[in-house]
Amino acid sequence: MRRAQLRTRDDDEVNCGSGGGDTAFTGLRIASVFIIMATSLFGALFPVLARRTKWLRTRIPTRVFDTAKYFGSGVIIATALIHLLDPAIDELSSPCLDPAWQNYPYALGICLLSIFLIFITELIAFRWGTAMLARIGLAHDAHGHGLASHAAHGPETDHATQAVIAKQQGSDGSLTREKNGDVESQHSIEHEDRVHYPQAHSDVEKHNGHHTHNHGGALGDSATAQIIGVAVLEFGVLLHSVLIGLTLAVDDEFKILFVVIVFHQMFEGLGVGSRLAYLRLPPKYNYVAILGGVLFGITTPIGIAVGLGVRTTYNPDSTTASIVSGILDAFSSGILLYTGLVELMAHEFLFNADMLNGSNSKLAYALCCMVFGAGIMALLGRWA
Repeated sequence: MRRAQLRTRDDDEVNCGSGGGDTAFTGLRIASVFIIMATSLFGALFPVLARRTKWLRTRIPTRVFDTAKYFGSGVIIATALIHLLDPAIDELSSPCLDPAWQNYPYALGICLLSIFLIFITELIAFRWGTAMLARIGLAHDAHGHGLASHAAHGPETDHATQAVIAKQQGSDGSLTREKNGDVESQHSIEHEDRVHYPQAHSDVEKHNGHHTHNHGGALGDSATAQIIGVAVLEFGVLLHSVLIGLTLAVDDEFKILFVVIVFHQMFEGLGVGSRLAYLRLPPKYNYVAILGGVLFGITTPIGIAVGLGVRTTYNPDSTTASIVSGILDAFSSGILLYTGLVELMAHEFLFNADMLNGSNSKLAYALCCMVFGAGIMALLGRWA
């Protein structure tokens, strides 16, 4: 967000900490707190409420939800590269920093570290969850087979393939077919709009004295696994949002940045909200999606409010500010890059039976939506 500042000033005008931020347009800066809160909340909560409100769900075509979902994936990937990693490189190579910072691409190194930390953390979490399920006699389905695009980790096989596998598994086949039947039943219920929100089935079902688990019992689709996945995405986005708010409160190019951030937050909110809307949680966890949308909506306004409070002393180009924001931007970029490429892009297209076996037109439409979302956010990077 501060790249434009660094490019528009001459080298002899570099301000490395003396004075505060810009104090012009104080009234408009205060109004921006509420304007950006409204647009952010709209972007993040509209997909969630539309999926959970019968009146809206029956009037909004399914294609709209799919468009928002794929569009949001592109937005998140572009945000990681254009709005986080690139500014982090500028911030950690600022002329205000010690020359030692110029000897290594620290922003790229921190991004790489972040990617591996998120991957290892998720791996440990899933291994721990697998062990916990094994203790109570449940199998672990890490890829959420049969869940199509609604799963955190989409299926690697479609229902027909699973039926063939079931026949080859002898006595276990009946359990697999039973699970597939549950999946088909759940999908038909969703298509007929008989539920007010997507929710998972119970983890364990008793049937003829045997423990059988349906798709809700798979670790990849369990409430805990989904909440962890969304929490990782939210963490990266919220760090970014706080820094955006701080920058907007003191930036001397306020008017241009304000307009760009309004659209930026709305599009990014759609990206986050479309993921929250497709959470399949038990009723007691229904608040998670709403809470995630509200947190996204208020984080940037909080950052603006804090920035306004310290604008006479806070200098976004100071040594400390450059280091802190550069490190946080780089770390957040790794989180969103991992989430966008692995959790969203790969599992929406490569491991999604609906995409692998669907029509070419459906695949092309989804790809176009994702590329369009990435393109819009990349274009906004021209000004912010």
